[in-house]
Amino acid sequence: MIDIKYLREKPDEIKARIRKREMDLDSIVDEIIAVDAEKREQMGKVEAMKAEQNAASKQIPQIKKAGGDASEIMAKMKELVAQIKDGDVKIAELEEKQTSLLLSLPNLPDDDVCAGGKEQNEPVRYFGEKPKFDFQMKNHVELCESLGMIDYQRGAKIAGAGSWLYRGWGSRLEWALLNFFINEHINDGYEFILPPHMLGYQCGYVAGQFPKFTDEVYWIKNPTSNDEKFMLPTAETALVNLHRDEIIPIEELPRKYIAYTPCYRREAGSYRSEERGMIRGHQFNKVEMVQYTEDDKSDIAFEELVGKAEKLVQELGLHYRLSKLAAGDCSFSMARTYDIEVWIPSMEIYKEVSSASNARSYQARRGNVRYRGEDKKMHFAHTLNASGLATSRVIPAIVEQYQNADGSVTVPEVLRPYMGIDVIKNS
Repeated sequence: MIDIKYLREKPDEIKARIRKREMDLDSIVDEIIAVDAEKREQMGKVEAMKAEQNAASKQIPQIKKAGGDASEIMAKMKELVAQIKDGDVKIAELEEKQTSLLLSLPNLPDDDVCAGGKEQNEPVRYFGEKPKFDFQMKNHVELCESLGMIDYQRGAKIAGAGSWLYRGWGSRLEWALLNFFINEHINDGYEFILPPHMLGYQCGYVAGQFPKFTDEVYWIKNPTSNDEKFMLPTAETALVNLHRDEIIPIEELPRKYIAYTPCYRREAGSYRSEERGMIRGHQFNKVEMVQYTEDDKSDIAFEELVGKAEKLVQELGLHYRLSKLAAGDCSFSMARTYDIEVWIPSMEIYKEVSSASNARSYQARRGNVRYRGEDKKMHFAHTLNASGLATSRVIPAIVEQYQNADGSVTVPEVLRPYMGIDVIKNS
């Protein structure tokens, strides 16, 4: 959520920053300012009436003590109480309207983030070289099926399109990746969390996914009560709620967490050729990193998260590029995002395996996550997240980039202790 004080003082600046996302929300900004002005005016009137009420309350006993008639002033008091009550109701209505309007505004992109959509994304750097093959290469679907690693048909049979199931060495490779990622993060000082997969509405609200994107998640309603939950689309949604409505001691910042969860996405299931196999699905596994920081330390944390996610892909020996997203391609609640995109040889395209993002104070304002700074004042924390990593695109990159002429796949060296083999091949 955007700071109302900032919006009040610099509306034109906010409009310009939102337009970098290719969104024209000028009228909403104007409406927020108008509602804010009306609310503040109403608050002033109510405060004046309450001051008058307090003064009258002191007069009544004095008049009665002096033997005077206080009926007129008491009648006025009764009328004043009713007016104050009406005023408070009006303020509450305006507050609710203002909050609803503020929730429709996305986070403001950082000043150095380029305007425009995904066509304006900027490659920052590349790692390694595109693999070259002196044989007829196969795509990851062919390789995974021929090696008995993934069963696409039975996955679709039991769960529908956009689903698959791991088998044999495919299951072992998936589990090896998850263990490798988790161990690396633990060694870097992150606390390992296993959160619930079914979350309450407030979690999506704080993360910035609700109310705008409530139709992009799977909802589960308890048939015996009014309880309704949604399946988490990413562990970030849970982790950024850990300290909701809390004041974190400054000496405990930054807080660093990782979580392993499946991720559940309704918008998945495309049949486009570039999303075949495991590239996009309704459920996939991911290890997520989240940090809570002081407001002036989040840039340092962002570079750390990007570096840690890159290091995982580098240790796997995969060719990738790091891209800085343009404002229009950053998610609704993020001020800046870098994507790590691995090369999928059969498609001749890069696919994202990690997004590292800085939400600044946007999520913390929604969740009321604060700390007392060295200046003794309350500050909203900054929250950041990065995938570390999403396996459903790492495995296609591994099997394609590490494939051999005989149809086998060489196991990346860092995964061999977890796998117990050097090469995946038909027995």
